[in-house]
Amino acid sequence: MDEKIKASWERVLHPETLKTNIITASIFSMAFEMLKSSIIEKIEGFFINGFDENGMIVSPEYKEKVLSLNRSQLYASLKWLQDIDAIDDEDLKKFEHIKRCRNTLAHEMLTFTSSGVEFDVAEAFKEIIGLLRKIEIWWFENLEMAIDPEAYPADLDLDQVVPGPVWSLQMLIDVALGPEDEARKYYDHFVANAGVTRFSSCA
Repeated sequence: MDEKIKASWERVLHPETLKTNIITASIFSMAFEMLKSSIIEKIEGFFINGFDENGMIVSPEYKEKVLSLNRSQLYASLKWLQDIDAIDDEDLKKFEHIKRCRNTLAHEMLTFTSSGVEFDVAEAFKEIIGLLRKIEIWWFENLEMAIDPEAYPADLDLDQVVPGPVWSLQMLIDVALGPEDEARKYYDHFVANAGVTRFSSCA
């Protein structure tokens, strides 16, 4: 058997490698959806006019000022964020790269598991976290802090602020893909502070 083919099948059939690759692709897709939600839903929430029996009442301005920018809700939202200087051209390029990585991992799973991909998955994860954080911090600084500035210290260092979605995503990555001792820190901390019973996975 050709050595390259042999190595490819060894990679596919190795249980731990296969499990890790499947988990990696799944977490990446989840991370991409979290990024999309942050891009779209924050803006939608900004244009809410209240609620009724059907849920949120979105202001007509949302359609006029956001949805009119592109036929895609996602790209209209990105354009709106760019227009208000929340993101820039480089961020849009990063988003396109992240999207291509996500599509590769989602639609070319066998290729990923057998021979890998041409991009650095760890770096792509960092790009998602970085862009997600930039957007979340913009909303925090320009909406939450602007509405109630007295609720925050005057010397608050935004570099030290960790938005909830960023923390959640980092936790998922650490638990699912990180070293065992690092991954268990989240669980051990939760158990210690929530007073719940520990459980062990079955062998």
